[in-house]
Amino acid sequence: MKDYIFGRNTVTATLKQGTKPKHVYLFNKGNYPEIVSLCKEMGVRPQFVDKQVLDRMVKGAHQGIVMEVEGYEYTDIETIVANAQTKLIVVCDQLEDPHNLGAILRSCDAVNADGVVVGKNRSVGLNATVAKVSTGAINTVPVAQVTNLVQTLNYLKENGYWVVAAENGVDAVEYDTFNVDVPIALVVGSEGKGVSRLVKKECDILTTIPMHGTVNSLNVSVATGILLFDIVRRRK
Repeated sequence: MKDYIFGRNTVTATLKQGTKPKHVYLFNKGNYPEIVSLCKEMGVRPQFVDKQVLDRMVKGAHQGIVMEVEGYEYTDIETIVANAQTKLIVVCDQLEDPHNLGAILRSCDAVNADGVVVGKNRSVGLNATVAKVSTGAINTVPVAQVTNLVQTLNYLKENGYWVVAAENGVDAVEYDTFNVDVPIALVVGSEGKGVSRLVKKECDILTTIPMHGTVNSLNVSVATGILLFDIVRRRK
């Protein structure tokens, strides 16, 4: 299976970050001077093709630009912990929507989080849609894919992390009240079910964002962004 990145901003950001593509395909009636220039610097010659060729490669708004890459690289949780600078990690529990994962990666890049953890089962992995939505953050934020989230959370706790889950409930404290001056693993759940029961049992703190309108919850990527930025704000 080939791995693609597509869209003007995502491809441009990826090239600027130094990722050398296997191939770059451009719509033959488009104008892409910056991308052509970046490819030339890397010794890559873009191929100009019909729009139908690009449509067959990827599903989504490719904007006439598709780049084939070697593959989306995962790291491991041990490496994320060993290289941690901000002591802030996001753990995704059964997150299935690639748009949400891409948006979470983008927020993680913005706050300089140390990495993201995703599960191998019933979870979205790194793919072309995640790459496009992340607008290049897929190349800057380390992502670990693990088989057992509970074991991973225990490993993080053994290494001094407090596990904080975004979850509604009577035991949840408001998002701007818990202690942030400790290493934090922020757990966010699936779009429909939230944090799973087994994962929730491993959490030290449940936190919630108060809702003052008519809807009772936020999109998971929006909630993650709010929590991340508030943690960083309160640490200053």
